Amino acid sequence: MTQEELKQILEQHKLWLDDSTKGSRANLRDANFIYKANLIGADLREADLWGANLSGADLSGAKLRWADLRYADLRYADLREAKLENAHLSEANLKGADLRGAYLQEADLRGAYLQEADLYMANLRGADLRGAYLEGANLKGTDLSGADLSWADLSGVDLSGVDLEWADLTGANLRRAKLRRAKLRWADLRKANFECADLSGADLEWAKTKGAILDESTKF
Repeated sequence: MTQEELKQILEQHKLWLDDSTKGSRANLRDANFIYKANLIGADLREADLWGANLSGADLSGAKLRWADLRYADLRYADLREAKLENAHLSEANLKGADLRGAYLQEADLRGAYLQEADLYMANLRGADLRGAYLEGANLKGTDLSGADLSWADLSGVDLSGVDLEWADLTGANLRRAKLRRAKLRWADLRKANFECADLSGADLEWAKTKGAILDESTKF
C-alpha cells in the first residue's frame, strides 16, 4: 500500500467518523506496508487493522481507540503517546515497540508479544494482559492498577515502584522479577511464581497470596 492510497483511506475514514452515512470505515485488514508507514497523529479510531503489517511504522500520537489491531505486526513501531484505550490488540506482535506514555486503559492485550517493548509511563489501568509475553519490557512508571496479568510472562522484569493495586497476577511468571516498593495492595498473587524475585519493601496489604511459589532466594 502506498502513502497516497493510505491518505485517501484516512480521508474517507475521517468522514465516516464525523457522519457514519458518509465516507467509509478504514479497512486496512491484512494491509502490508512495505515501507515504514507515516501515521503520526493519524485518526484511526475504530479502524480495522486486523493482521496489518505495521512493523517500524510511526504511529506516535495516533488515535486508535477501539481499533481492531488483533494479530497486527507492530514490531519496533513508534507508538509514543498513542491513544489506544479499549483497542483490540490480542495476539499482536509489539516486540521492541516504543509505547512510552501510551494510553492503553482497558485495552485487550491477551496473548500479545511485548518482549523488549518500552512502556515507560504508559497507562495500562484495567488492561487485559492475560497470557501476554513481557520479558525484557521496560515497565518503569507504568500504571498497571486493576490490570489482568494472569498467566503473563514477566520473568526478569523490573516492576520496582509500579502501581499493581487490584491487579490480577494469578499464575503469572515473575521469576527473577524486581518488585521493590511495588504497590500490590489487594492484588491477586495466587499461584504466581516469585522464585528469585525481589519484593523488598513491596506493599502486600490485603493481597491474595495462597499458593504463590517462593524459594529461599525470594527477598522480602
